[in-house]
Amino acid sequence: MQLGLENKKKMIWLAVLGPLAILVFAYEVLPMFMGSSESSSNAQAAAPVVSPTRATSRPVGKGKKQHVESLDPTLRMDLLAQSEQTIYEGSGRNIFISAPDTVEIPSPKGTGVTDNKPPAYVTPTIQQAPPIPLKFFGFASKPGEAKKIFLQQDDNIFVAGEGEIVNRRYKVVKILPNSVEMQDVVNSGPTQTIPLTQG
Repeated sequence: MQLGLENKKKMIWLAVLGPLAILVFAYEVLPMFMGSSESSSNAQAAAPVVSPTRATSRPVGKGKKQHVESLDPTLRMDLLAQSEQTIYEGSGRNIFISAPDTVEIPSPKGTGVTDNKPPAYVTPTIQQAPPIPLKFFGFASKPGEAKKIFLQQDDNIFVAGEGEIVNRRYKVVKILPNSVEMQDVVNSGPTQTIPLTQG
């Protein structure tokens, strides 16, 4: 008996919810089919109405009649004859007749030179570095050791190798067999060659 009661409850729910579902479906779906005709009628109502004949106005001169063009394709001889009788009434210069230019070109009033010439380039004179006051008078190295030389300034004698500074000012750049290259590091001058002096 309980089975029959459950089936009755299901049938009651189906009888209540079925028509409600049909109404919701109709509310949601039918406007899509109905809306196409309404939207097209709304679009037609919103579109401007175009007449078969289009009237355009042309700007015309004084004393001329303004005529209206139509889309009628037939040839109208009266309009053609009227356009043939039009006379050119230009108010300016006739472009088909050459006329001399009346513009006068002024003659120049000066020499035409506007820029001042820059002064001639003078090469700067490079001052010679003062000679290094050292005398190279012999070698102080033993075989197998780094090269060292004797240098003399007045009564002072210096022993130096390549890369060393003499008298806090002169750098020994390179020792050669018959000369030595020195550089004044205070004045940052170029290298000078001091020959080997005998005696």
